[in-house]
Amino acid sequence: MKKLNKISKNQAFWPFVILLAIILFNGIISGGSFFQMKIVDGHLYGRIIDIIRNGSKLMILSIGMTMVLATGGTDISVGSVMAISGAIACSIVSGSILPGVGGNVAIAIILALLAGLLCGLWNGFLVAKIQIQPIVATMILMVAGRGIAQLVTGGKIVTVSSDAYYFINGGYIFGIPFPVYLVVILLIIVLLFTKKTAFGLFLESTGCNSVSSKFAGINVDAIKLVVYTCCGIFAALAGLIESASIKGADCNNAGLMIEMDAILAVAIGGTSLSGGRFSIPASIAGALIIQSITTTVYAMGIAPEITQVVKAILVVIICLSQSKEFKETFLRKFSKRKVAKQA
Repeated sequence: MKKLNKISKNQAFWPFVILLAIILFNGIISGGSFFQMKIVDGHLYGRIIDIIRNGSKLMILSIGMTMVLATGGTDISVGSVMAISGAIACSIVSGSILPGVGGNVAIAIILALLAGLLCGLWNGFLVAKIQIQPIVATMILMVAGRGIAQLVTGGKIVTVSSDAYYFINGGYIFGIPFPVYLVVILLIIVLLFTKKTAFGLFLESTGCNSVSSKFAGINVDAIKLVVYTCCGIFAALAGLIESASIKGADCNNAGLMIEMDAILAVAIGGTSLSGGRFSIPASIAGALIIQSITTTVYAMGIAPEITQVVKAILVVIICLSQSKEFKETFLRKFSKRKVAKQA
């Protein structure tokens, strides 16, 4: 019993319970077909596999967003960074820019990730050094980013016909989609970095009280610069996955409004939007919850617009659950009713 109580207090416990409940609900309404998997040409197919693969972009973004929100900041430019990275990579592969590299996919990926790094550095510089509020600082790139992507592509939708580039999203290794490996590798690296080094404690301390952290000798500005840079790189990687999925770069629609889903995924995972304690596995569960809800809506034949309503309801519930006054008021009224019933 004590062990169960200890597990239930883990930040990732309830997000994974909610995810399991959604999966079971899908299994019931589909008559069990939701859990069916089949192997075609050595590739694993099924709805659960689709959820994991389609949610890979959001999971990658949620890892970076978790670290940013843990500092008490936010990054609403990740969708635009995705558009920039996809535009650069697809333009290089198609030969629209840098024709001298001969459409080399490796060079395209490296330059796209470097672009994400520069975008993250820019956001981190504005937040850490110039002391601009995070939502305002990242809004600059959110607005300008799609314009930059349009300049790269010349205002056109760039298409590519490279199997090597398509492999980023459509490839399989041992029957499992390649994006899944990217998520797992990234998750392991970040978990080792935040759990096995002092960086995780510094990150949490910065979010709890940045002023006290400075007096304690923590380089708060460096911490913020690192997390925003990482978030930019992760967004660029998500942009590569998205552009590979459609075999091209659509600057207007790539990553459109996905920053809201990323923030919601982290919030569902229990990370406070005001900073402090965080859990990356819980954020991964939050991303899978959002993707599962989307899959459920489509599977039930409900209009896609309903998904936005469900997300809005989730936001309200999360905000209320994080409100100390609401919880105290609710507990007070609940205890009064309990006493009244006993009387």
